[in-house]
Amino acid sequence: MTQLRQLGTGIGWRPEIAEAVERMPGIDWVEAVAENVCPGHLPESLLRLRERGVTVVPHGVSLGLGGADRPDESRLTALAERAEALGSPLVTEHIAFVRAGGPLTASPLLEAGHLLPVPRTRDALDVLCENIRIAQDALPVPLAVENIAALISWPGEEMTEGQFLYDLVDRTGVRLLIDVANLHTNHVNRGEDPAKALDELPVEAIAYVHVAGGFERDGVWHDSHAHPVPQQVLDILADLASRVNPPGVLLERDENFPEPEELERELGAIRGTLEKATSAAAVNAVKAARSPSGEAGTQDTTPARQRLALAQAALLSALVAGTPVPEGFDRVRLGVQGRALADKRADVVARVAAELPEILAEGYRPAFLAYAQGHPMTGGYRRDALDFAEHLLLAGRPEDAETRRRLRDWWLERSGPAPLSQRPTARLARATRRVLLRR
Repeated sequence: MTQLRQLGTGIGWRPEIAEAVERMPGIDWVEAVAENVCPGHLPESLLRLRERGVTVVPHGVSLGLGGADRPDESRLTALAERAEALGSPLVTEHIAFVRAGGPLTASPLLEAGHLLPVPRTRDALDVLCENIRIAQDALPVPLAVENIAALISWPGEEMTEGQFLYDLVDRTGVRLLIDVANLHTNHVNRGEDPAKALDELPVEAIAYVHVAGGFERDGVWHDSHAHPVPQQVLDILADLASRVNPPGVLLERDENFPEPEELERELGAIRGTLEKATSAAAVNAVKAARSPSGEAGTQDTTPARQRLALAQAALLSALVAGTPVPEGFDRVRLGVQGRALADKRADVVARVAAELPEILAEGYRPAFLAYAQGHPMTGGYRRDALDFAEHLLLAGRPEDAETRRRLRDWWLERSGPAPLSQRPTARLARATRRVLLRR
């Protein structure tokens, strides 16, 4: 396995803190959410950072490498374009599924709007290995994949997280993005020992490390990326750094941004943790002698994809469409996860369509959460915002005539012309809705 560039200490670049990041001392690199960057119109802040020699890594969130379907070619092309536009040494994604259903299950395609865990089974591993091979072939730079946090556990799992990751690296040669905050989350929520995971996974394959904050409520740890990094996460970082010197470590913060000085203090705590663990890492360096084969094999994954597709569709449907909980899952935890998905969906729709909470005021969130219970997301957040507004208007809501008029005007302006469906009934339904909503 070839050695990747040393990245150093970095922070997640977000538009809300772009100016502060540019002024922060000691920032060696940044990570940008790939889907939020347009290759032809890179943010000026990222361009200035690149001119200063700061490395920028695109971090994808929507590829769904752990899903039953093969990776979407257009999404892979988009990720490759961002890596080339940013001059990145690698790209990263998640070991997760984000959608389910569709042709493999002869059921509607559902979107989670969030990263969901794959079962640690041989079927899921076979599918994931093939999907990663497809992605590696399509990308111009190395790929690293991230372990995710989860509120729920799959029944009948055949491997621990460390064993799953070790086999994944051994069969594909993929790099790992280890999120120590996610290891802490899975410790609280699923009783998994972070030290055991670090014992089992191939630390020599680590491309870089994520560090982030969260909070605990009712015995459940929420990986919020909106709170300070707790000591427990720094302790796991110290354990990891005592085993291997990670090429890079990055602080993640996605919302509820504090003052720049607070972010700088958190970066200082991360640097201090790494420095204390340096000597122990040198002693343990001999453990990194394993060499992943990078050979995924050529077995037919079609049966495994079919079984995985049915299992993932059943889980996602229970989470977002109210269908029965699949056998073996914890009903209480699935309820917590389902509410968390709905809350995140409401938050993201409020960001991508900021006029909706402005128009609906305090009525926005309860109306959206009620809508979400019976209307799974099928076409992304922007489509979700339009469908939500249409749902309210067809039901004669909101009751206030002026608010309803503003919502109708917003919907008519943004629904706009769309490519005509080849199905006459679909064209008729769309035309009828637009006529009704103009009234």
